[in-house]
Amino acid sequence: MARILIVEDEKAIRNVLKNILINEDKSFTIDMAEDGDVAEQILQEHTYDLVLCDIKMPKKDGIEVLKYAMSNYGDTPFIMISGHADLDAAVSCIKMGAFDYISKPPDLNRLLMTIRQALDRKLLIQENQRLRKKVDKRFAMVGESKALEHVRKVIEKVASTDARVLITGPNGSGKEIVANQLHQLSARSKQPFIEVNCAAIPSELIESELFGHAKGAFTSAIKDRKGQFELADGGTLFLDEIGDMSLAAQAKVLRALQESVITPVGSGKRISVNVRVIAATNRNIIDDIAAGRFREDLYHRLSVIVVEVPSLNDRRDDIHLLIDHFSQQLVNQGMVPKTFSKAAMKHLSNMDWTGNVRQLRNVVERLYILGSNPVTGGEAIQYA
Repeated sequence: MARILIVEDEKAIRNVLKNILINEDKSFTIDMAEDGDVAEQILQEHTYDLVLCDIKMPKKDGIEVLKYAMSNYGDTPFIMISGHADLDAAVSCIKMGAFDYISKPPDLNRLLMTIRQALDRKLLIQENQRLRKKVDKRFAMVGESKALEHVRKVIEKVASTDARVLITGPNGSGKEIVANQLHQLSARSKQPFIEVNCAAIPSELIESELFGHAKGAFTSAIKDRKGQFELADGGTLFLDEIGDMSLAAQAKVLRALQESVITPVGSGKRISVNVRVIAATNRNIIDDIAAGRFREDLYHRLSVIVVEVPSLNDRRDDIHLLIDHFSQQLVNQGMVPKTFSKAAMKHLSNMDWTGNVRQLRNVVERLYILGSNPVTGGEAIQYA
């Protein structure tokens, strides 16, 4: 059921538009405003799926109403209604964010088609917002510490660009969450996000994994296979633990970044790819460069922006928030809710978290399984 607001100073036209909408779909809820001032007041009181708004009106015209709505309710589609003399103003309204404009007197078929298109777009926006919230919840950055807030600000500035990002930080600190947020907040968010754990792939297979291979390239290559660079085309490729990649593979990755072209193993075919590369490592890459274990030219290609994820020990203020977050996750999975005593929280807040956020997540789950309710300080000491 859609709720629609008609903003029109002429009563006869308001009624005609209302009757057209009701005849089209009796489930529509129709509200009406006779001028811009009334329209803005109604917009404050209700949420609308569509607004039909005249341009020329006394007191406050349609352009002023549109400006107000775009500033406060930007996802509400506006269809502007204009006389022939108002066409220049109507075009300006489109540039300001209006969905479309209809000339007076309105053509019935054009009006109904435009209304349906606007309502469909509204539904699409709502679905995208629902999915984005779902994604954000899954890859949430939990915490309010200054260290984490700095990371958030960098993500907000960098995400919308195609700049390559190198994420550093200890194991378990949440580097993959930063990579996911960079992708989800980018223009590539609807395209693939491909993650490759470079440390988990044997050095002799890493080139095939990244660039693919042709049938017969090696003994087990029984058919052509696309690599992760090609699978990520148009989207984001996350190279986790890049510091563990062999020098030979590093050279191939460097070439792919320089030319935006890959060549599958055992093939002379060159494939163009459009990929944003985000890399992560827990190693000190500068030391590895000095030791000859990592190519300096590749480092400079990958590190246009460097994001350093703090260890959990460096953001202890976030521990209680993370415990609440992980507790809610466990409850959502079917576990009985538990609370933590002050003694338990004190011990967990003062621990040396060498395994960082990942270790804390495991400890909370262990205490949910083995601890009492509320979890005692002794249990926190015993099972942490």
